[in-house]
Amino acid sequence: MNIHSIKAIYFFEMNRFFRTLFQSIASPVISTSLYFIVFGSAVASRMGEINGVQYGAFIVPGLVMLSILTESVSNASFGIYMPKFAGTIYEILSAPLSAFETVLGFVGAAATKSMILACIILLTARVFVNYEIAHPFWMISFLVLTSVTFSLFGFIIGIWADGFEKLQIVPLLVVTPLTFLGGSFYSIKMLPPLWQKITLFNPVVYLVSGFRWSFYGVSDVSLETSLVMTLVFLVICLIIITFIFKTGYKLKQ
Repeated sequence: MNIHSIKAIYFFEMNRFFRTLFQSIASPVISTSLYFIVFGSAVASRMGEINGVQYGAFIVPGLVMLSILTESVSNASFGIYMPKFAGTIYEILSAPLSAFETVLGFVGAAATKSMILACIILLTARVFVNYEIAHPFWMISFLVLTSVTFSLFGFIIGIWADGFEKLQIVPLLVVTPLTFLGGSFYSIKMLPPLWQKITLFNPVVYLVSGFRWSFYGVSDVSLETSLVMTLVFLVICLIIITFIFKTGYKLKQ
């Protein structure tokens, strides 16, 4: 394994992250803080408890998951798109790097950025609400698994996109709506029976539910189901990326 090349890609992406701290960290944290002010303060006083958890604390895992999904997709897609846009992708493809090593560098950096942001948001949430983490191991596991999975998904989007407009279509029109409709701010058990069944086709439901279980021990679907569905999405992303590198789809054109 070419460790030096992986480190070169990884640290290049991380340096770009630290050069744009306001956009990378301050902006998502400010947005999340506004969610806590509106939902955690104004709405929480009217909502009471959900599954025995105060509403302000109940939405913490959902808000963290919203940030993870958005940032993972954005960071990974932008990271691989810029070499395509600048034409330096051919230098990467001609270097003594395997597909696995290339993906590991880009996706590893994107996932690291998301996890750093998630930790900062969890600390920020302490300012607004009190929450407990009942299962730290599973919380970290879901945090890492979700960050890696959606960074892979973002990597695919970055290769597929041939313009900045396409780069934003999926995060804005697919990922964010699915996150809002995936139980980030409510329990799907509050929905009518028909809509509960329809919502189960939303993959984000399983991510949010599993992550919330790691905090409070309550969830809309079982931990096993959440874990399996997340792994299935991870495997699908890996299969697509393998196909891309084998065929050179939008890489060697």
